[in-house]
Amino acid sequence: MSEHSKWSIFSPNCNIVKWSGLIPVLALGITMLICSGFKPKPDDKGKDIVLRLEPGPNNPRNSEGDFISLKDKRILFVYSHYTGDNGGDHSPAYLAGRFSNDGGKTWSPDDLKIIENEGTMNVMSVSLLRMKNDEIALFYLKKNSTTDCIPMVRFSKDEAKTWSDPIPCISDKSGYFVLNNSRIIQLKNGRILMSVNLYKTPEGSLLNQGSLWSYYSDDNGKTWKSGIEIENPNKFLTQEPGIVELKNGDIFMYIRSDIGFQCSSFSRDNGLTWWPVERSNIKSPVSPASIKRIPSTGDLLMVWNNNGGEVPNIKGKRTPLTVAVSKDEGKTWQKIKNIEVDPDGWYCYIAIHFTKKEVLLGYCAGNRSKGTGLAVTQITKISLNWIYR
Repeated sequence: MSEHSKWSIFSPNCNIVKWSGLIPVLALGITMLICSGFKPKPDDKGKDIVLRLEPGPNNPRNSEGDFISLKDKRILFVYSHYTGDNGGDHSPAYLAGRFSNDGGKTWSPDDLKIIENEGTMNVMSVSLLRMKNDEIALFYLKKNSTTDCIPMVRFSKDEAKTWSDPIPCISDKSGYFVLNNSRIIQLKNGRILMSVNLYKTPEGSLLNQGSLWSYYSDDNGKTWKSGIEIENPNKFLTQEPGIVELKNGDIFMYIRSDIGFQCSSFSRDNGLTWWPVERSNIKSPVSPASIKRIPSTGDLLMVWNNNGGEVPNIKGKRTPLTVAVSKDEGKTWQKIKNIEVDPDGWYCYIAIHFTKKEVLLGYCAGNRSKGTGLAVTQITKISLNWIYR
């Protein structure tokens, strides 16, 4: 293990995991509080469930969406609306939208179909981005088979009323690529950046570890180029990566893994090359995290399953759902609060969207015992004052 991967434990009752890195800027130092005898009790003050999209007839699953603020003050939430009687990842789905006129407090009761199912299997997993040229970019996966799944992008010049023809974001490779929802960022220099993992080759070879790549566009999404494949010397499982730009211009990639922690990588050249994958000390089951910057404070907000496996009845489960704030670019985390604690809940694929004083979280919020783990999407509105309190 390299020196900057070490972590240490303090206190006999609570494990405080803290980075002991030697690299001053890129070292990801996490201070986590995971107490023995974990019995979470959520503080619901400042938290409101504002929309639940439950499955129904010819709609077995609603999942993996994202938000965008429109110029008429509305907020649009676009998500993967499955059809038929099977809510599996490869089942038919189109992209549907709901609107809020009041900052996320209430939502339109009916779906608006945004994008038809143009894939042989489905379209799913939405990311929305207000680009610096003021257009809106809509990213999603077009899934034709278990060996053909590619991120696509469309653009709107009229505030999501109409969309351009789709452009593939990956044209130099083929295979089944995974791009999670709410994952696309535009850097300060204007580059649009995404991170993906190649899950299966066109020949059908399953890549259990997952190959990580970044793709970027310097012409507002019209053309895309590939970064260098990220080295994985420890052969960790690497899936469903996300990225966030740090204040010094470095890019931090956080990566779902099966080692009880999120993995990480960093880029110092705007996503062209990356440090080899290493274990971070963000404790996590096999579940993706989400990190975005809070506009009003400049701090980072992380939402993830704060579950390192210490509690037997939830070991490996996607619960609880937790928020934390970093004031030092991810070196340490504080204000750690559980927002969902049902031990039978299944919380994942989180979209984060900020209003002036609140944050909207859109995520899967089903129930394992009922078989609805990925079938239910919930939007929860949380006061930033409550998070910081």
